Amino acid sequence: MKTILFSENIKKAAPELKVLQIEAEVINTPTSDLLWNEIEEEATRLQKNYELPELNKRPAIMATRKAYKALGKDPNRYRPSAEALGRRILNGKGIYRLTTLIDIINLVSVKTGYSIGGFDNDKIEGDSLLLDAGTPQDIFNAIGRGPLNIEGLPVYRDNLGGIGTPTSDEERTKLTPDTSRILMLVNIYGEETPVNETEAMIKDLLSRHASLKNYKSKINSID
Repeated sequence: MKTILFSENIKKAAPELKVLQIEAEVINTPTSDLLWNEIEEEATRLQKNYELPELNKRPAIMATRKAYKALGKDPNRYRPSAEALGRRILNGKGIYRLTTLIDIINLVSVKTGYSIGGFDNDKIEGDSLLLDAGTPQDIFNAIGRGPLNIEGLPVYRDNLGGIGTPTSDEERTKLTPDTSRILMLVNIYGEETPVNETEAMIKDLLSRHASLKNYKSKINSID
């Protein structure tokens, strides 16, 4: 498994951070109606349980926003992906139907409030990732949105540069229909859904929808 390292500024800004790391062999098919029904059911549940002004008070989202602020980033301008997904649902815009792996990540993110990175493991350079704060010099092409200013965002770096933040992942290592090995990083800046429940949920979804094989997991923490 990849080694996850934490920089000193991340340790200071987010001392309670845990990163649930999952690596596995998968098949990334078009999203089935069965999976999509689960997503729609979860969207309905979110709409019943939250009003828009309350969404960023979810413990997991609130903790992620707190880490952004500690690193000098405005979480209202650069929202964590879990918050952005929830806002789309509560605003009646829904979620894009993409591929199985991406939609599983979105489903878990909506359920838990955690922002989750999903990467093609074969496109990551090196055996380790460093979670650090972005700098003004970083060049980061966010998926579907182009160049993103990641200064002050927590960013995972491989040997070539940034691959993912809680706001967006990078084009270079993104999941595609050809992805056969996934690396998933669940960013738990503050626990809302217990880690073991989150992992069980992910493993179940990957087993039922993505032909899961050779599953490995690890919990990385600051301490």
